[in-house]
Amino acid sequence: MKRRIGVIGLLLTVTLASPDPMAAQDGADSCIACHEMLSGRLGEPVQAFAEDVHMEAGFGCAACHGGDPTIQGPAAMDEAKGYIGRPSPGQVPDVCGRCHSNASFMRQYDPSLRVDQVAEYVTSVHGQRLLGAADTAVATCASCHQAHSIRPASDPRSSVHPLNVADTCESCHSDPARMEPYGIPTDQGAEYRRSIHWETMSEGGDTSAPTCNDCHGNHGAAPPGISWVGNVCGQCHVVMADYFGESRHAETFTMLGVPGCAACHQNHDVQPAHDEMLGVGEAAVCSQCHRESDAGGTAAEEMRTLIDGLRLALDTARTVLLDAEDSGMEVSEALVSLNDGQSALVKSRAAIHAFDVEAVREEVEPGSEISEEALARGHAALRDLQVRRMGLAVSVIIIGALIVGLVLKIREVERPA
Repeated sequence: MKRRIGVIGLLLTVTLASPDPMAAQDGADSCIACHEMLSGRLGEPVQAFAEDVHMEAGFGCAACHGGDPTIQGPAAMDEAKGYIGRPSPGQVPDVCGRCHSNASFMRQYDPSLRVDQVAEYVTSVHGQRLLGAADTAVATCASCHQAHSIRPASDPRSSVHPLNVADTCESCHSDPARMEPYGIPTDQGAEYRRSIHWETMSEGGDTSAPTCNDCHGNHGAAPPGISWVGNVCGQCHVVMADYFGESRHAETFTMLGVPGCAACHQNHDVQPAHDEMLGVGEAAVCSQCHRESDAGGTAAEEMRTLIDGLRLALDTARTVLLDAEDSGMEVSEALVSLNDGQSALVKSRAAIHAFDVEAVREEVEPGSEISEEALARGHAALRDLQVRRMGLAVSVIIIGALIVGLVLKIREVERPA
């Protein structure tokens, strides 16, 4: 009941509160004029605020802290003029929501900005703890968006830029003392930084690669449920998710409480997928549940055999064709055809997620046909090369014989009678 009252109260406050206090102000700001002469925690916010998006839009300190910035001295901080000082954690969603939940007001500055952030926050683990349990240790808006230096997410200096999101989340989630009351592990950040996702983003420069909020949500942050881990991963890995969703494992994993994709690929420490993961070998993830003697283990081995066979066939065909090309034979068309064979290999690896041998075989067979044809063309080119070499050798011998005969004839003619 308390949680419901808190949620309803916050939503009503956000919905009904007038955005007028948030309006961009004109003229000098006595708050800034005073605090920029101070040092430490009283002066640093002013320095940081100089490049804040709100400052650039014309908002001053009173927009969030209240008071009257047109009055000089302590009188500016009069509670009768709405001064609240530093907002408490419980007040922060309300303060931010006065503007950011008002569509007509936000439209004046950026029509593309969403206005449901506070409503989402209410549904998050953070919001439920704050509003339902009065837990002020949880994250609020200001925990992720640095209070006085908020920048667009596209700005590399922003605390919510893709490359910085992990740092922002880790500021709480890697703190043992802070996480201890909740029983939450603090190694997720370290695990994520070992993952292919982080490598793709940090070293590959792909800022579309997943980071914390891509899987957990941002304002509505929550752990993905057992039944929808596949949907989260499926945002990027669409084909695999479709195969998995139609497989027996999808239903079985949900029934057993096994978190779908993460059961084989982990959650934060996601490593590059490789063929050795398939089967019942030492590095195979299938062996976590299956043995070589059971139906699942047998199917895994069959799928592995199909994929290994196609990969070997493609490699063999490419080697032969490259040998022919290096020898001067025209085999570019055959080499290009191997791209389609490689695509078949990729598709067959995706089909593994159907956990069905026939689904994998269906993708492997076209690739096998392509590799066989390419290999045949490579061998034909090498045979043609041998024929050409033999022809060249015979021609050289004949020409040499003719030259010798001609020399002998010349000598015979020139010999004195």
